[in-house]
Amino acid sequence: MHKAIQVALAAAGVLALASCDDPAAKAPAAGAPPPMPVKVAEPLVKSIVEWDEFTGRLEPQQMVEVRARVSGYLESRNFKDGQIVEKGQLLFVIDPRPYEAAVDRAKAELARSSTRLELTGSDLARAEKLLAARAISQEEYASRRQARREAEAQVTSGRAALRSAELDLEFTQIKSPIKGRISDRRVDVGNLVSGGSPQSTMLTTIMAVDPIYFVFDASEADYLRYQRLGADGKRQSARDGGMQVHLRLADETGWPRSGRLDFVDNQLDPRSGTIRLRAVFDNPGGMLTPGVFGRLRVPGSANHEAIMVPDVAIASDQARKVVMTVKEDGTVVPKPVTLGPIVEGLRVIRSGLAANDRVVIDGIQRARPGGKVTPQQAKIEARPESS
Repeated sequence: MHKAIQVALAAAGVLALASCDDPAAKAPAAGAPPPMPVKVAEPLVKSIVEWDEFTGRLEPQQMVEVRARVSGYLESRNFKDGQIVEKGQLLFVIDPRPYEAAVDRAKAELARSSTRLELTGSDLARAEKLLAARAISQEEYASRRQARREAEAQVTSGRAALRSAELDLEFTQIKSPIKGRISDRRVDVGNLVSGGSPQSTMLTTIMAVDPIYFVFDASEADYLRYQRLGADGKRQSARDGGMQVHLRLADETGWPRSGRLDFVDNQLDPRSGTIRLRAVFDNPGGMLTPGVFGRLRVPGSANHEAIMVPDVAIASDQARKVVMTVKEDGTVVPKPVTLGPIVEGLRVIRSGLAANDRVVIDGIQRARPGGKVTPQQAKIEARPESS
């Protein structure tokens, strides 16, 4: 009986050894799933310029409030509301007749003063001869010379009065001081308007819209970064007036409008901690209208090599951002990364990722840290933004 038990144990040992050498015995159980497939690719390494984007508003290059400079009844309007007007174009006419009469009076007064000047001049010339012959006294000569000086002063005053009257007459024709788009009329023909004072009647406004300004605010951090880039020669200084920028309106895609940065304010606003900047854009068709909001992009870095991946390849691990990478044996390894901006449709990775890492770009939900996956090779491609 004891011997039979030994034989049975030996047979069981042989069967166990045979099962260890059998490949079928090493295969996973029929119910265990195989590693899940995911697409992997090496990060795209490309020379780029990072762009900063700002929201701002279009403003006119010039804005003029057209006001009356003399008082009177409005006689005519010579423009269509909302049209483009040229510099010097006649806009309004104030009834000129009272001012024409004032010019005539000033001319008559000047003529009378000129006649008196001639008379006193003749008297003074005779007095000089008589004084030389001792025919008049010194006092009489001095009186005639004083009369001559008073007549000269009256002529000067008359000429000034005539110029003033002519200016008032000229001001009855109100002309556009700039080229631009005019607003609607604020006063209709036939109404009395006042002029020549701070409370003068405003008749309309004109805005110069070609070229046009785009005004926006940058933070103190952005401003200091730009200053250092310019000081280090890595980027053109924003104050040079030649930095190229791009604009798009709310209904536009890409960056279809190119302009240049032409102004940086001389101080930061202490309340908001921002500084005002301005770009200028050509606007020959008048599409860009003052008051419209838009997005502006400004070069935010020097040209440099960057590692980029699709945004869908980035996962969140509490406060950290991670990228799932796959080792040669299919093991998933998460790597914490520091993110930069999106450039050409891809996210810039500032640190944490190597150029030869294999990044999961599709199927990230199936990639578990420490788990196994079946990698399928793919390729990351940038999508240049249209301009």
